[in-house]
Amino acid sequence: MPKPRYLMIGGFLGAGKTTGILKIAERLKQQGLTVGLISNDQSFGLVDTGMFAAKGFSVEEITGGCFCCRFNSLVEASQKLAAGPRPDVFIAEPVGSCTDLKATVDYPLRRLYGDDYQVAPLSVMLDPIRAMRILGLEQGKSFSSKVNYIYGKQLEEADLLVINKIELLAAEKLESLRSALHERFPKAKILAVSARTDIGIDAWHEAILGSAAQTSGTMDVDYQMYAEGEALLGWLNCAATFSSDREFDGNALIGELAREIQTGLNSRGIEIAHLKMTFAPDEGSDLAVVNLVRTEIEPELAWKLQEPLGSGEMIVNLRAEAAPEMLREVVGSALDNVAAAHQIACQRQHMEVFRPGKPVPTHRLAAV
Repeated sequence: MPKPRYLMIGGFLGAGKTTGILKIAERLKQQGLTVGLISNDQSFGLVDTGMFAAKGFSVEEITGGCFCCRFNSLVEASQKLAAGPRPDVFIAEPVGSCTDLKATVDYPLRRLYGDDYQVAPLSVMLDPIRAMRILGLEQGKSFSSKVNYIYGKQLEEADLLVINKIELLAAEKLESLRSALHERFPKAKILAVSARTDIGIDAWHEAILGSAAQTSGTMDVDYQMYAEGEALLGWLNCAATFSSDREFDGNALIGELAREIQTGLNSRGIEIAHLKMTFAPDEGSDLAVVNLVRTEIEPELAWKLQEPLGSGEMIVNLRAEAAPEMLREVVGSALDNVAAAHQIACQRQHMEVFRPGKPVPTHRLAAV
């Protein structure tokens, strides 16, 4: 029996990793292959895990730190997924603020578990508008230099640089971005895709499965700068229930809540890295999903509920360059305002805010 493939698909917050992973996973499933998915975050209550499960994939969630700091948990998650029918392909999605994955995850996997897995090239996805701004190709809101340091390091270590959401760019701007990436990161293969519309997915799928991960040494990483950059990002995970004695439009409710959060962040001058929200009825597998990846654009209702509902659970994952308590204040006010406007009861089940701690990798290898 051939060894299962191990895919890691990284990229900064808001790059579209979850949508991209689902596209690749669905392609593999169509080929008759079984897929196990591993999500990851600094805390629990992940929108991504719910989205993976809603599509019918086996999924394990690693919380409390990134893959590099929870390497043993990553291996254990793979073993749990393999306890039933062993997946032919594992796909792991690291935290969007994590970098140095080649030295801390890829190389250790190949050295310690090379008999168990065939590690595929590291894909790093990027939002083209965010990339244009950080690379200085376009004006607009961005992050501080220490956060951008992490972004740059993510691109530097990629085997495959995957420009996602290409429908957002005119052809000449896409070419400009390709050229800039090639000039700065000449070792990476550059692909252009739209995970939302399927453009370029076949070529990416072929690149992932048709070659092995590169071994190009270890990049220099200033872990103090890396830690300070992560610590500038505020993290909020929230779960709340909405209920009423009459049915209501859950799509309208989640959209309004996203706009209320956006208004609160905008008024404080806070740039969103990623706002992801799900709303699910108490029964059944229906799911609404909202995404917002920059403060100045409209929230996107990516998945819609098919029916009105009487009660359900809202999950909110917000990452932004701001003090965590400020995020708590914004989201708390938004929940109260939307519930009052719709005359629906809102009960907060969980709300946690924090800054990611300093990364301390379990392993860091210079080579396989």
